[in-house]
Amino acid sequence: MDQNRLTLVASTLILLMAAKPAATQDGPRHLLDAHNAARAELGIQPIKWDRNVTRYARRYANTRRADCGLVHSNGPYGENIAMSTGDLSGVEAVKLWAGEKAYYDASSNSCIRGECLHYTQVVWANSTRLGCAKVRCDNGGTFITCNYDPPGNVVGWRPFGLNLTASLARTEG
Repeated sequence: MDQNRLTLVASTLILLMAAKPAATQDGPRHLLDAHNAARAELGIQPIKWDRNVTRYARRYANTRRADCGLVHSNGPYGENIAMSTGDLSGVEAVKLWAGEKAYYDASSNSCIRGECLHYTQVVWANSTRLGCAKVRCDNGGTFITCNYDPPGNVVGWRPFGLNLTASLARTEG
């Protein structure tokens, strides 16, 4: 092979390597950062990635591959799910859930004018372990699940770690 052709081949390989798409926003570090940013706004301890919770999330996400249906697993963990007809990233899903903050009323510990339980699960102080998974569905859509251990959204408790029932008993008593 002559020198010019060798240079052209080497240049093409370098361009192909440089043209590789950037890392997706679906990896553990990206998902942890997105969750922990919402938690940090409230001074809540960061959540940690957990292989067992991730394994559960991956198994469940694979069951949704055929239909991309927004159906909860009803498993042992807290859970947020999202789907899209296109390629939704894990970080975009977390941002959607965290965006429900506007609908959470801390004084009444309830949702107002919309859904907020995805948000409260993201920031649930007692949830310390996280596992997420994403699948591309047969219909071209995306299904994402994040699971939380221990689960959040416990009735009578506030997401920030204060027991609502105990707080009310002290103020009434």
